[in-house]
Amino acid sequence: MKFINYLESITGIGIYPLTSLLIFVVFFVAMSIWVYRSDNGFISYMSNIPLDDNSISDKPKS
Repeated sequence: MKFINYLESITGIGIYPLTSLLIFVVFFVAMSIWVYRSDNGFISYMSNIPLDDNSISDKPKS
């Protein structure tokens, strides 16, 4: 018996792909809106964090 036969026998299985697609689209749209509306200074600050010389790991432990 193939895997598709198991899926066809489950009642209401068609809602899962639709739900996952909806979650993906909502997440993608929300992230797109957040990026579009965010401040350019914040994006610049976040992009320079890995290159910053004053990172926490460089400070000596006391």
